[in-house]
Amino acid sequence: MAKALVIPMDVRLMGWAANGLFAVAFAMGGGAVMAWVAQHPSWTLVAITVVGDVRHQNEVTLRSHLAHRLEGTFLTVNLQEVQALIEAAPWVRSARVQRDFPNRLRVVIEEHEAVAWWGEAGGGRLINRYGEIFEAPAEDPTQQPWSELYGPAYLSSQIYALYQALGAELSRIDRRLVRLELNARGSWKAILDGGSRIEIGRGEPEVLMDRVQVLVSTLPTLLLHYGPRDIETVDLRYPNGYALRMRGVTTLLTPAPAPRSSTPAPAAPPLTQR
Repeated sequence: MAKALVIPMDVRLMGWAANGLFAVAFAMGGGAVMAWVAQHPSWTLVAITVVGDVRHQNEVTLRSHLAHRLEGTFLTVNLQEVQALIEAAPWVRSARVQRDFPNRLRVVIEEHEAVAWWGEAGGGRLINRYGEIFEAPAEDPTQQPWSELYGPAYLSSQIYALYQALGAELSRIDRRLVRLELNARGSWKAILDGGSRIEIGRGEPEVLMDRVQVLVSTLPTLLLHYGPRDIETVDLRYPNGYALRMRGVTTLLTPAPAPRSSTPAPAAPPLTQR
């Protein structure tokens, strides 16, 4: 019976080394071929197709925004980097980028839907319908009917939510909320069309809404009593009512009780006409 041929270890090691070198050379060659194919001029990006919400963005403006920033060909371009660049463009809230064979990119855009100014009107910062702050130039700030919202930026969504609730309540008396502020002490102030100022004070949204609802339910009766006068200020921070100043009239609805004293307090003066 013939004996099996025994291959020396050094010969086997040389064979393994040769096979390894061949595999490396094949991989390097294949990689070089793939790199050459990927960089071939036929894969050069020639267009960006933009779909979705494109009121402020289109293929021309996006190509201008991406000029000198877009690197690579159809096969090598990093889609995540392109997405980040597009989302940095004005008015773009989110973008989804896909390859469109053979040499195009397809971009699906969701734009910000502005609903209010953040800060001062025309300042370049706005609020979208999700209560998010974003920066974008408005075409003509003087023609935008948006209200102004302001407060700590991290509370922008809560500020917008209260703005919506207050705006709906004030519309019952045909008044429009043009500015809502939350200061550093947590106190709210509103300004209505015509310049009327309302000090709402501090508290949870339910408490603030209760105060405004009292104003809305009683103000028409007061206006009937005192005639068509402009409202200057309203202070809702009283526990049992509110203070109202109208042009020519100052009054306190359900005033807080006077402090106790051993000396009788003088009678309150009558309402004065100015």
